[in-house]
Amino acid sequence: MSNIKIAFIGSGAMAGAMIVGLLRENLAEPKNLFASDPRVERGVELREKYGIQSFTDNVAAVKDADVVVLSVKPQRLGSVLAQLRGNIPAGAVVLSIIAGATIEKMGAGLGHASIIRTMPNTPAMIGEGITVWVASDSVSESQKEQARTILSALGEEVFVEDEYYLDMATALSGTGPAYVYMFMEAMIDAGVHMGFPRRISEKLVVQTMRGSVNYYEKNDVHVAALRNQVTSSGGTSAEALYYLEKAGVRTAISRAIWAAYQRSLELGQENKEHVPKDQVG
Repeated sequence: MSNIKIAFIGSGAMAGAMIVGLLRENLAEPKNLFASDPRVERGVELREKYGIQSFTDNVAAVKDADVVVLSVKPQRLGSVLAQLRGNIPAGAVVLSIIAGATIEKMGAGLGHASIIRTMPNTPAMIGEGITVWVASDSVSESQKEQARTILSALGEEVFVEDEYYLDMATALSGTGPAYVYMFMEAMIDAGVHMGFPRRISEKLVVQTMRGSVNYYEKNDVHVAALRNQVTSSGGTSAEALYYLEKAGVRTAISRAIWAAYQRSLELGQENKEHVPKDQVG
């Protein structure tokens, strides 16, 4: 990987996290990382902070790249695909972290066959995320290994064979942090309602969440078994869980994730329909 040239088209928060992770793990050298952004000041910041090369011209950024990371906002994707069409090096692989952008859309817009589509989540910003990814048939095994190494800078990665899993991942792990934060917020507010100062309530909830996950990972049992461990007959946990079940919390969570999945499918279809005709074929 030390000689692989990686160009980031769009250098926002997630691209920045990837750059930091690659450098932190010694997976890339600064001279081989290129970042393109329309904001000159962002380029200066990245260049001064990490020693990478910066551009405001997308075509110039990808000129010698082995891997092109598409990390722009979804609404800018159409114009970026048009700019880069015919300018991606023949032997390069395109790796997209743009939600809802299908391999078909990107391949048609770029006129390029080697495409990897990914679905990271926000904990990737600190190297604790998980990314689900899929590759087009034209992606070689060596390019898959390059992608796996790059994505490892964001945390864990899971390769899937079929693209439809990406919409599922969007609903489950991509949107998942929002569910966790809402649950945490509800617990914190309940603690405040009972009388805890907010800072103490926050500390209790955060460490409870962290400790529960760590405890689960160290025990090779189903989560239901761990829940039963803390649910004594007639106790406080039993009372609380009875109320949650009666309130339909489990069903609400399941339905929320399904709704997110359906919306992901809709967005993918909308994005497909919005590809300009001159970018197709």
